[in-house]
Amino acid sequence: MAAATSELRVDHLPSDPLLHILSFLDFRDLVHCSYVSRRLNELSKHNPLWRALCSKHWLLSDVDRLQSGVSWFCLFKQYYRDLGRYIQFYPVLKRAWEQLKSFLQQRCPRMIASLKEGATEVELNDIEAQIGCRLPDDYRCSYRIHNGQKLVIPGLMGSMSLSNHYRSEVLLDVETAAGGFQQRKGMRRCLPLTFCFHTGLSQYMALEPAEGRRMFESFYPCPDQTAQDPSAIDMFITGSCFLEWFTTYVHNVVTGEYPIIRDQIFRYVHDKGCVATTGDITVSVSTSFLPELSSVHPPHFFFTYRIRIEMSSSASPEAACQLDSRYWKITTSDGNVEEVQGPGVVGEFPVMTPGKVHEYASCTTFSTPSEYMEGHYTFHRLANKEEVFHVAIPRFHMVCPPFREPVVRTQKASTSFTPRLDDHDDDGEYCDGDGDDFGDLRGINMAALEGAWCPRHI
Repeated sequence: MAAATSELRVDHLPSDPLLHILSFLDFRDLVHCSYVSRRLNELSKHNPLWRALCSKHWLLSDVDRLQSGVSWFCLFKQYYRDLGRYIQFYPVLKRAWEQLKSFLQQRCPRMIASLKEGATEVELNDIEAQIGCRLPDDYRCSYRIHNGQKLVIPGLMGSMSLSNHYRSEVLLDVETAAGGFQQRKGMRRCLPLTFCFHTGLSQYMALEPAEGRRMFESFYPCPDQTAQDPSAIDMFITGSCFLEWFTTYVHNVVTGEYPIIRDQIFRYVHDKGCVATTGDITVSVSTSFLPELSSVHPPHFFFTYRIRIEMSSSASPEAACQLDSRYWKITTSDGNVEEVQGPGVVGEFPVMTPGKVHEYASCTTFSTPSEYMEGHYTFHRLANKEEVFHVAIPRFHMVCPPFREPVVRTQKASTSFTPRLDDHDDDGEYCDGDGDDFGDLRGINMAALEGAWCPRHI
């Protein structure tokens, strides 16, 4: 079986059968074979061929080749000797890093100075020996390019700010991450990826499939506040592997999905369809989930939303108006409707004139992981206070990441569960899921449903 799966190489073929085959050839054929072999050897070092491969796998340019002072063939060999084990990850991660740095140079230049030079293979091997776990190759590859960032604010991995709450996540260098490697029950074999000085929040990566976690997935830990066992830790899943986790974040940054506010990356998510225009006024909404203020047990999901109100610059001066009140319509999962209204927005009554933009942030909590809200603002014209009109607020959804319960909770639930007759298979055996030992992955995207439970506003 091992021989069938091993790589077939010409230099591994036995020489006697090959010599036997050549013995049947005329000398002219042998000369021709020798010429073809020599010509193929020459072509195998053809510069345009290796230039294309250097560009594809190592993202190298003509400038890089000229600075190296060697041929494209030799340059490829140099990179392959150093980074060959990462050849499937390197171009994707290198491109992501270059895009991110190019964006930061224009929008958040001080973050560039916080990035650290890449780690060496020896340093990464030493970290593996220190923690006693293998680091995934996509993680190692990224850290060969940049070894995280310095412990500074703002953090590279996004910020969030409310009136009395601030979060900014630093991408940890591998040495600092190894210092926070977890061995305690409930978090065994978990390596921190990020850290926030203000909240103590970290995202972790599971280096082994233990305690309900899948190997290499990233998550925010969330202690079960209803359990007496401190090892009962729920998880908000943020990625299935480092490559997906990092490149998805970079994509959201460089495409403008996450806004830049005060030289920081704010992790608000904006649905491009979440925009409504009434006359000269446009309202758009973006949302964000705050794991550090949320819990699965008891169910308490905290969201913040940022609303942008803009009056068209082409509006006439007579269109100037002032916001008087807000109205919210919240549809419950069983079809009931709750209505909430109040004066102004977060204590303000903004005046809108042609070209003016007013933005504000608010927050809310739910007892279910996904909900939606919609409503309208009431305005009056400055030139005529009797002229009152409504401006629509588009429906916007707030969805937390999928979450997984720990094995300790799911095992307790299964031991106290009495199966019904229809919980058996055709042979009369009790069926308990698909048989794996991972925690229960939950978190329903209610965005496609018509109903949702009512939020409580803060």
